[in-house]
Amino acid sequence: MRKLHILKWLIPVFWIVLGAVCFAAVHGHEFLGLICFCLSGLSVCYILIGMIKRRMAAKMLRTVLSTALCLGILLFAVTEAVVLSASKGHPDESCQYVIVLGARVQDTSPSISLTERINAAYDYLTAHPETVAVLSGGQGEDEGISEAQCMFAQLTAMGIAEDRLWLEDQSTSTWENLHFSMNIIAEKTGSHPEKVGILSSEYHLYRAGLFAEDCGFEAVGIPAKTQRFTIRLNYFLREVAGVWHYYVLGGLYND
Repeated sequence: MRKLHILKWLIPVFWIVLGAVCFAAVHGHEFLGLICFCLSGLSVCYILIGMIKRRMAAKMLRTVLSTALCLGILLFAVTEAVVLSASKGHPDESCQYVIVLGARVQDTSPSISLTERINAAYDYLTAHPETVAVLSGGQGEDEGISEAQCMFAQLTAMGIAEDRLWLEDQSTSTWENLHFSMNIIAEKTGSHPEKVGILSSEYHLYRAGLFAEDCGFEAVGIPAKTQRFTIRLNYFLREVAGVWHYYVLGGLYND
């Protein structure tokens, strides 16, 4: 019996170790690590409830915890289904303008995510020679150049004409990416298009579409495929938290 009790504690320890491994891994696995820590805490809660001597109280607490867990999983699954559906985008639809959302720059080189977006932008601009791209992304404290400048350097080196690439290098968030980019389009053309392409990692397209509505235009999602499975899994799971962060606090972005 004592041995079985000790074995129960191996479950939360396992999740803690796995979470630590995720955090220690290459950038892009942090949310998986956070989920592991949450599972560890959940395991501890069930173990502690099982140690309560009053059976009625233990049963009630277990029922409440299990019900809340089931509702949370259901809400998570529904949100994830919406994110997955939007991730397909409309990569073949022609757009006069497309906003390419930036991602992390490592010194002056693109990160894995940014490289994938650059490659997707190249493919789209090659397939749609009349499209103009607004490269959007400012410079973080740990970045040697702005995300917009990094994308510009890479795309021009790949053969995309400079006059097809407009830079927006002041934004620090998705809402600013879109808001500032639309301002640039309006300044250069004198008009505010009703429909604009948004090129980003596939998991990000649903939330980017929500921000586009706030900015007053309809988004055409153009997905940049995330190649590494574990990174794709990490960000698809994290995006559910991002969507609900938007639902709860979204109005704060455009104050």
